[in-house]
Amino acid sequence: MLRHYFADIYLLYLQSRLDVYEGPSGSLKNTKKSPIPRTMGDYYHQAGGKTPPGPIPDPTSTAPAIPLPTVTQTPPVFEHITEAGQRTLWVLFVLMLISTLALVALSWKVPIAKRLFFQVTTYVTLISTFTYYAMATGGGWDYHHIWVSNEHKHDIPDTHSVVLRQIFWVRYVDWVLTTPLVLFNLCALAGLSGSNILNVIVASTAMNFTGFFTIYSYGSSNKWGWYTMSWIAFLTVGRNLLINGRAKAQSRGVQLLYNPTSVYTVIVWIGYRVILGVSDFSGGISPDETVVVFAILDILAKPALGFWLVLGHQKSNSQVELDGVWTEGFGHREGAIRVGEGAGGGEA
Repeated sequence: MLRHYFADIYLLYLQSRLDVYEGPSGSLKNTKKSPIPRTMGDYYHQAGGKTPPGPIPDPTSTAPAIPLPTVTQTPPVFEHITEAGQRTLWVLFVLMLISTLALVALSWKVPIAKRLFFQVTTYVTLISTFTYYAMATGGGWDYHHIWVSNEHKHDIPDTHSVVLRQIFWVRYVDWVLTTPLVLFNLCALAGLSGSNILNVIVASTAMNFTGFFTIYSYGSSNKWGWYTMSWIAFLTVGRNLLINGRAKAQSRGVQLLYNPTSVYTVIVWIGYRVILGVSDFSGGISPDETVVVFAILDILAKPALGFWLVLGHQKSNSQVELDGVWTEGFGHREGAIRVGEGAGGGEA
């Protein structure tokens, strides 16, 4: 359009140079008796009879209509496990079930006073058995909505897409229940005080809750905030295991079993934090890969560590034995819980 506009202006300029004026009848007249250039082509011919370099547009023509680009919204993208992930869940269910039955059989061969590690480890694998059965049968999950914005250039409107990623929330319930039990085994082996054990259990619960909110919160800054708090809680657990626990285990003479198992546990749980960041947090790996990696970590953190503890504890020189209430019940005199004594020395 601008090209045509300037062409018209230039024609008016040429007409003024040729002493063109408008007569009474409205027609153009030339005092120099030279042809009046009506178009740019006429001007080129008057200038020397040269052929115009290429086609010259008519000043009165209109520019062709240019269609505006259309923007269509992208349909939702579904990310969920496939047959490979489903098979992995069933395999883990069978492994956890076999581990639970094996631990029950082993615990029957041990006196009640020495069954602490067997029972706690059995609870860990039993809970995981229920968890993997729920996931394998299609339960314990939900789609998490992820809003993705795509920016475009050249004044094209931004487009938005929705990613629906399958998240197994039951896995976080499993961790909230089983992680304190695993830590209780290690703390009991080291002989940590009740205060330290409580700190470790609360920190582990905070670690798993913040991990859950890392996935289900919205906004990058919010997710990073929860993820950072999850690491802080983990560092609290690791400090108690590797510093307080090792010192106490050394004094009790169980360092040969406690030291490698505590370091092993911390390394495996670092793997949990890392995989959490690259899977459900950032979506760096697929749901199938997430299931497989978490399955490997669950095997290492639960049945593998559990059998290591119970079998190693049987061979250890210093075993944890519980008498009184643990073996005889609350009616046993030595197992009575004393909350205070009066003048007569009565028991509460």
